[in-house]
Amino acid sequence: MARGPTAQGARTRDAILRAAADLASVDGLEGLTIGSLAGALQISKSGLYAHFGSKQDLQLATIETARQIYTQEVITPARDAATGVNQLLALSDNFLSYIERGVFPGGCFFANAMAEFDCKPGAIRDRIAELQAAWMHTLQRAAADAVSRGQLRPDADVEQLAFEVEAALLSANWYIHLFSDTSYLDRAKRSIRSRVESNCTSRGRRAIESPVPFQTAIAPPAGT
Repeated sequence: MARGPTAQGARTRDAILRAAADLASVDGLEGLTIGSLAGALQISKSGLYAHFGSKQDLQLATIETARQIYTQEVITPARDAATGVNQLLALSDNFLSYIERGVFPGGCFFANAMAEFDCKPGAIRDRIAELQAAWMHTLQRAAADAVSRGQLRPDADVEQLAFEVEAALLSANWYIHLFSDTSYLDRAKRSIRSRVESNCTSRGRRAIESPVPFQTAIAPPAGT
């Protein structure tokens, strides 16, 4: 009977993929090959072939590792800590923090991958597009939740708002690295907050000024 991967083998694969994600954030997914990764890790190509059968297998596995890291760094903390308009702001703040802290040495893994593969049809582009659509849906859901809570105007265009938030985040990612200037993080944060507040109701502005703990925000009204 075939045996599954050992715990040590799984740890080794995870370490390889983390290194691959770091490398790809700088050199691109196209620059990520069994040979280049083996050289960076100073291990044999045959050792890597035991984990990945092809360059595309390696690229797809690297994208999945990057997705897990992105979810852990950006999405989960916002979902666990806030609702409505504050969750939308938390998602953008977490993204900017993820860039500032250099979680990936080349900046946002997915921003770079989109720029690299936007005109290259195939399985890699399809997966990147799928994950980007999921991220945009996360922003839209937070905005829609804010509308349902009366924090954003009923006529607020949540898709447009999510698009403009993402535009500011992507600009910050590229400009901070192109110009080596962290002031673009503050510019993006101010731009996003201004755009969100322009759609806020008085309830939404109060929520931003005096955020309540997540548990309190979702507690049912007294007497129910």
